[in-house]
Amino acid sequence: MNETISNNHATLTNTMNARSKPDWTFEDEYSRNFPLLVAGVDEVGRGALAGPVVAAAVVFPPDLNRAEPWIGQIKDSKKLNSASRLELSKIIINKCYVGFGEISAHVIDAINIRQATLLAMRKAVNNLHIEPDRAIIDGIDCIGLSIEELSIIGGDSRSVTIAAASIIAKVRRDKILTELDTHFGGYGFAEHVGYGTRQHIKAINELGPCVVHRFSFKPIKNALKRV
Repeated sequence: MNETISNNHATLTNTMNARSKPDWTFEDEYSRNFPLLVAGVDEVGRGALAGPVVAAAVVFPPDLNRAEPWIGQIKDSKKLNSASRLELSKIIINKCYVGFGEISAHVIDAINIRQATLLAMRKAVNNLHIEPDRAIIDGIDCIGLSIEELSIIGGDSRSVTIAAASIIAKVRRDKILTELDTHFGGYGFAEHVGYGTRQHIKAINELGPCVVHRFSFKPIKNALKRV
């Protein structure tokens, strides 16, 4: 591992290594001298205009065979189609230790999206059914855990464990938005899952925002001005 980890909290800010898919570099660096449980953490929905931000934490059991074919299919959730994400999510949840954290649009408005995202990720780690020794987190922020943390820019493309977290978080949030679509018709939540597409902005301007929208976000504020 070329990067230096210092103290209990570190951020990886150097140029991203060129990799065709995520690997075990960071997990293995932590477990070089003795086995450690490493949690990979990622979030989904930070930039959406509606719905919660959802985070997930994943810990691979130390005795899990890394040569299993499904592990080789894990990559950043954005690089997988919905069917592949769903199938991998089921396997990850069945084979690994997982935890989720969800923060509603109402709380996002109250504490801001950055703090809500950090809170969701902390909740995800705390909701694991096992206590990890270390945590590796996608992004630029450490999240305030009591264990050693490493934040990794582009982590969902670099770490298998973070990529696994990105997959199950994406599947869970997509399901939430699809369910919201049945209660709040006309916005198209099942299609755009809360993001600011033209379709979504048009619906907000025509119908006005609903209770699951993030009223602190500029497009929602602008729509309220027109009411």
